[in-house]
Amino acid sequence: MQRLISSIASRLVIVVPYIWLLVFFLVPFFIVFKISLSEVAMAIPPYSPVFDLSAGWTAFKDSVSKFSWDNYIWLTQDPLYYRAYLFSLFIAGVSTVLTLLVGYPIAYGMARAPATVRPTLLMLVILPFWTSFLIRVYAWIGILKPEGLLNQFLMWAHVIDTPLNILNTNTAVFIGIVYSYLPFLVLPIYSALEKMDYSLVEAAEDLGCPPIAAFWKITFPLSLPGVIAGCFLVFIPAVGEFVIPDLLGGSQTLMIGKTLWNEFFSNRDWPVSSAVAVILLLLLVVPIVLFQRAEARAQESEK
Repeated sequence: MQRLISSIASRLVIVVPYIWLLVFFLVPFFIVFKISLSEVAMAIPPYSPVFDLSAGWTAFKDSVSKFSWDNYIWLTQDPLYYRAYLFSLFIAGVSTVLTLLVGYPIAYGMARAPATVRPTLLMLVILPFWTSFLIRVYAWIGILKPEGLLNQFLMWAHVIDTPLNILNTNTAVFIGIVYSYLPFLVLPIYSALEKMDYSLVEAAEDLGCPPIAAFWKITFPLSLPGVIAGCFLVFIPAVGEFVIPDLLGGSQTLMIGKTLWNEFFSNRDWPVSSAVAVILLLLLVVPIVLFQRAEARAQESEK
């Protein structure tokens, strides 16, 4: 009896994540994919065809036969969309690099700090999550606008004579993304660095290795899993970011999240917006899956 219970429990441990993935990822994905193959219509909801299982199998097959790839073809023909995709990837990539440059020293300092201070430093990193994300983005408007706190301070310090135009530019978007997603990169790197055996660095320095060389040959490679995880946690949501570009970016900041919102709410073109969402998801998921498979093969080859 105990073996049966333990066997069922071990299988549930495996089944539950798959059920979670099915309910909260695959089912919504197929619903969005189904809408992307439909046509826009003056109705509620504003697309057709709609599955009606009560009408019978014949009506169901007729609905499927009406599916069209025209929305995906339209995305390749209109330069607005692929420019939005490319610009979103550019903004997310640059923001990820900037976040890494800022976050790695913070995580390294936290990991090398005394054990009694680390909980306080960890709390300071998590502290921004206690405030609404929208309020924090709005706060940057008050800081970056021409009469904001930043310009007032720089002019008071006689660094500049005229206010800087930072708000409604790509620079403001970079600042907003780096600030908002910095904890997502600091925490994985801190977790990797905290578990590191620093006696390896001490041994390298005793053998004559300079501190900088010891960092690049020992510390950074051992922290690489945390760096990769943190970069994914920043890059993936940054690609589809909508709030920060809409509030801090200007009219030239054309990111795919903003385009998706306009298609869905302003134009009420649910099929096109669903196609945009499907392609965005594939752009993010497929490289991650390929990367994970490459990592798994590399680990197997090492064994």
